[in-house]
Amino acid sequence: MTEFLRDRLLAQARGEGFSAARLCLPGDVPEVPGRLAAFLQAGRHGQMRWLEERSQWRGDPTALWPEARSVLMLAENYGPDSDPLAVLAQRDRAAISVYAQNRDYHDVVKKRLKRVARWLVSEAPGCEVKVFVDTAPVPEKALGQAAGVGWQGKHTNLVSRDLGSWFFLGAIFTTLELFPDAAESDHCGGCRRCLDVCPTDAFPAPYQLDARRCISYLTIEHKGPVDEELRARMGNRIYGCDDCLAVCPWNKFARRASEVKYHARDDLRAPSLAELAALDDAGFRARFSGSPIKRIGRDRFVRNVLYAIGNSAVPSLLPVAQGLTEDADATVADAARWAVARLR
Repeated sequence: MTEFLRDRLLAQARGEGFSAARLCLPGDVPEVPGRLAAFLQAGRHGQMRWLEERSQWRGDPTALWPEARSVLMLAENYGPDSDPLAVLAQRDRAAISVYAQNRDYHDVVKKRLKRVARWLVSEAPGCEVKVFVDTAPVPEKALGQAAGVGWQGKHTNLVSRDLGSWFFLGAIFTTLELFPDAAESDHCGGCRRCLDVCPTDAFPAPYQLDARRCISYLTIEHKGPVDEELRARMGNRIYGCDDCLAVCPWNKFARRASEVKYHARDDLRAPSLAELAALDDAGFRARFSGSPIKRIGRDRFVRNVLYAIGNSAVPSLLPVAQGLTEDADATVADAARWAVARLR
C-alpha cells in the first residue's frame, strides 16, 4: 500500500507541473552540519546572520521536525529562452538574474507544493506534512542530491542531468514512511568553467563559496556600501548573477520554462540603467510589484544600478549619477559619487 501511494505521489507531483520529484530521508545528509559549521566559522556568510541563528535546524533536518520520516524533493524548471550572459555586453543596460525577471518564485512554487501536500493528506488520512521553499532553515541542495534530483556542482548549486542549472527546489516533509530514491553522484569531472567565469573570484576552491564576494549576495543580501574593489568587478549586474550557472555544460539538456510566470518580462530583460536610476520609492514598488526584486527596497536597488553606471564607461550616464550624489540615502549618495568619479 505504501509503495503504491509512493508511486502515485510522485505522479501527482509531476502532474502538478514539477519537473522532477524524488524522495529521501531526513537523515540522509550527515555531511551538512560539518560543512555548515566550517562555512560559518570562516565568516563566509557575511551579513547573513540568520544562518548562524538557525544553524542547528539548517544543519540537521531531523532537528527541524523530529516527527518527519520522509522528504519529497521537487524541482521547478525556470529555464530562460535566450543566453542570459548576452546582456553583459550592453553597458548602458542592466543585467537581472533569470529567476527574477518575472514573478516571485516563492509564491508560485509554494502554491504548487501545497496542492501536492493536500493531495497526500487526503490519500493518507492522519499523516502530517510541512512545505518549504527557500524561506525556512532547510538544506534544500543537500536533500536534493540525497533524493537524486541532482548533485551539488563545484559552484555549490545543484545541477541536473535533465534540467541543467535552471531550476528551483521545493520540499514536502511528511510523517509517512516512504521508500527513498537513490542519491545522485557528482558528474562535474574535470570541468571548472563555473569557477573560472566568476568575476569576483567567489570560489576559494571547488565546492566552496565565499558569499562575501558573490555578486548575488552583494546585490541582494549585503547592506550598505560594497567594497570598491568588488564594485568594479560587478559590471552591470544589478540583481543576482547567472555567470556560474550559465556556463555549465549540462545546460545542453535544459529547456525553457513551461510556467509562463517565469518567462521574462520585456521590461526586465535588459532595462535601461538611466531609467532604473530615476526610480523613487513609489516608482520602485510599482515596477517590481510581485517580483522578488521588491524585497531589497529602492535604496539598495538604486545603489546597485549606480555601481553598474560607474562600470559602464558610457559618458551620457554621467548626469544620471550626478543627480543622485545628494540622495537622502547615504549609501546611494556614496554610490553616485563613486560612479561620477569613474565616468570622469
